[in-house]
Amino acid sequence: MPESPFVTVLRRRARALPPLLVDGALALLVTGAQLWPLLTTRAEDGSPWHWWGYAVAVAASLPLAWRRRAPVTVLAVSLTVSLLYDLARPVAEQPVWYGMLVAYYTVAMRSPRRIRLVLLAGTVIGPFLLPGSVDTALRSSILLVAAYALGRAAAGSQAEAAALAERAARLERERQLEAERAAERERARIARDMHDILAHAISLMVVQAEAGPVAVRQDPARAEAAFDAIAGAGRDAMEQIRRMLGVLKEDSAPLAPQPSIDDLPELAAQVSGAGLRVSYEVTGDPRPVTPGCAVAAYRIAQEALTNTVKHAGATHAWIRLTWKDDTLMLDITDNGHGTAPALPSGGHGLIVIRERAASCGGTATIGPRSDAPGYRVSARLPLS
Repeated sequence: MPESPFVTVLRRRARALPPLLVDGALALLVTGAQLWPLLTTRAEDGSPWHWWGYAVAVAASLPLAWRRRAPVTVLAVSLTVSLLYDLARPVAEQPVWYGMLVAYYTVAMRSPRRIRLVLLAGTVIGPFLLPGSVDTALRSSILLVAAYALGRAAAGSQAEAAALAERAARLERERQLEAERAAERERARIARDMHDILAHAISLMVVQAEAGPVAVRQDPARAEAAFDAIAGAGRDAMEQIRRMLGVLKEDSAPLAPQPSIDDLPELAAQVSGAGLRVSYEVTGDPRPVTPGCAVAAYRIAQEALTNTVKHAGATHAWIRLTWKDDTLMLDITDNGHGTAPALPSGGHGLIVIRERAASCGGTATIGPRSDAPGYRVSARLPLS
């Protein structure tokens, strides 16, 4: 049965109180219960009870205020004092020693196992060794065993609650750690995308800007095409960056689709407009691919063409897609000088290509062509 909200709030507030204050209030309550027979009854002749009974009832209950700090000591005091109750006459009948039971419960709940076992053995045997009837001894043993069982049940409940709290804290730490890792992965992805976008656009713009002055004097039409290519590359880069930053700034911003395999023909046309003729070929039947694989294929081709424009001195490049049963083969080749392009200072283009392939479970090989002058970037991307 679920706990009511009132009980939950009450329990939470009680746990927030200082332990000494709670135990002091418990000691006063038990003392009142222990004094009740002495305060509400009189001796047979109508005279008040002997002061000794009051003193023992108080001395057996008040030590409960320190039950958490010294549970064994408190039990020893309460038990010893309770056994001295009948030394004076007349005193009221005291069938239940509440202070001793609470102290016994505390020892069973908080003490080490060795002490508990000794206590349990004494509980079963001890009452029968004291003067008195067998019924009294049996009743005392049953009450003490019940207090012991309640103490162990409370200890188990506390241990389970502590374990659940620790598990919840651990899960929260793991969730925070995973969130930090996810944020780190997202930052790395954004950094790769920014690198690919800017490196590609700036490379095309630089190549066209360098050729522009010569074309203006010799071929105005070609110069105009170069300026158009510069403007187109700049607009495309600005649009992609604007969409990326828009998603970062606003949680409610529409998620613009990432470029994918379907955008490769447009990429080839864009680079062709910058002066490098790019051919696009497809072999096999296209199949559905994961979003990560689609983005990786586009970025690998983009980075490879950027390196070709910047370093290869090529006039023609080819993008070839080969669809197999469970693999997409992506090859970008050119007819340049065929040596490994030197990376610019601080650049990591070839590393990015390998990372892009690895991000979706694929591999990439980079090097000179073996069949003709030029350079080849080959990526093997799994479809599943």
